[in-house]
Amino acid sequence: MPKTKNIMIMAGETSGDMHGAKLVKAMLAKNPKLNFYGMGGEALKSAGVKNIIDASQISIVGIVEIFSKIFQIIKTYRKAKKLLKEIRPNLLILIDFPEFNLALAKTAKKLGIPVLYYISPQIWAWRSGRVKKIKKLVNHIAVILPFEEKFYKKHNVPATYVGHPLLDTNKKFTNKIEEKIITIGLIPGSREKEITNNLPAILKAAEIIGKKNKSIKFIYAMAPGLNINNISTLIKENTKTIKIQIEKSGIEKVLEKSNFVIAGSGTATLQTALFSVPMVVIYKTSKISYNIAKKLINVDYISLVNLIAGEKIVPELIQDKATPYNIATEAQKILNNPQRLQKTKEKLLSLQKLMGEKGASQKVGEIAFEIMEKNS
Repeated sequence: MPKTKNIMIMAGETSGDMHGAKLVKAMLAKNPKLNFYGMGGEALKSAGVKNIIDASQISIVGIVEIFSKIFQIIKTYRKAKKLLKEIRPNLLILIDFPEFNLALAKTAKKLGIPVLYYISPQIWAWRSGRVKKIKKLVNHIAVILPFEEKFYKKHNVPATYVGHPLLDTNKKFTNKIEEKIITIGLIPGSREKEITNNLPAILKAAEIIGKKNKSIKFIYAMAPGLNINNISTLIKENTKTIKIQIEKSGIEKVLEKSNFVIAGSGTATLQTALFSVPMVVIYKTSKISYNIAKKLINVDYISLVNLIAGEKIVPELIQDKATPYNIATEAQKILNNPQRLQKTKEKLLSLQKLMGEKGASQKVGEIAFEIMEKNS
């Protein structure tokens, strides 16, 4: 009979919450006696995680933006640390969110609690020196991008490439687009700061596109946990001649209907790629954060789509280049060129093969059970 085990799982962002929930379900399917505690959002809570610490309180974008929530971050960290000491779990599972999670891993190390890191911080892109800390504090790291395993093994960190958890679904990534009507999905991000940074420029770009083609439909993909009144206000302030439909039932509903997407950089770009929907990717943050990051980043692209492909499949507009005019222009260049549109779709379709196969959650679960068995 399976033994009862206590596991603490920590996810600081919407995507981590979603991927963590799949992992929890996969592990409970193998051992229903597992007890999960930790930090996350509605997905982890629905999956059965107890004593949930609300991650939305400390979700941030940018380096400088950390200071605006520093007291809340400290308060949340102390709460997480207390929970870790009280439960003394058989395993601590960390999902991305590096600064917070690596600090907690340090406490786990002192307490003799093994640590599994799922979804690597992007240390291969910037601040690669953090790999030394990961090597010291983490028992194993499960990575979801094909080039990450090689990076960690080069630094003698136990790592396994498990494929991308976005593939762990029974749903088919298919469009149900209307042939005579062009629909553009607007996906600025899932965090409040991403909305503030990205949505006004995206809406104004939609206004420019809509003025030239009044038959185009626009759908905004609203992330869970966001305030619809704030979104509605931003839409009213930034659009005058077009209508924006708000879709509250998930990004996939928007991607099913979209011929094209304007997206903030992040997991949403990969979700868009899985539906083979051409896109333009934007990234905006505070000037100070951007100037600091620019000196530290050592990759050619900022979107996961282009990074995995190793080439520029979709256009990227970063910081000052992410103006409404530039966004609209890049979108129209693709939409008005049927050959380029089709070629982009084909390249996005081939990208799926590079993302691995289904079963990431089950593979990570197996690694988790092996670590607990080894440390029992």
